[in-house]
Amino acid sequence: LKVTSTVLLFRSQLPSTAIEQETMAKAGYVKPASTGMAAGLNKGFIVTRRELKMKPSYRRGRKGERVSLVREVVREVVGFAPYERRMIELIKIGSASTFKRSLKLAKKRLGTHRRGKKKRDEMSEAVAQMRRKV
Repeated sequence: LKVTSTVLLFRSQLPSTAIEQETMAKAGYVKPASTGMAAGLNKGFIVTRRELKMKPSYRRGRKGERVSLVREVVREVVGFAPYERRMIELIKIGSASTFKRSLKLAKKRLGTHRRGKKKRDEMSEAVAQMRRKV
């Protein structure tokens, strides 16, 4: 599992080279060429390694320009859900306990801890943006 700043990538979404490096080998490790022998550390038939092109399926899960624009417009027009407004109020108070309470509320509404944390971060970013505008 590899986490980037905006997108969560699963192993199936990574290029094959990244999966090889991500597994048990250290970063920068390149597998030595096969010896052509049937036994030994680098056993195996000698083949030429091909550099594979990125498959379209590796792109899955990344947010495109159009999607982000549409979501931004919808957020602007529709506004926040009632539970999101309540979260914003809790975050505005600013104490650690209300910050935690906002996570608890998000978890209850969204189902998982990870989704709750993501929503709380989103709402605190919205609060920060409101403060920047004023």
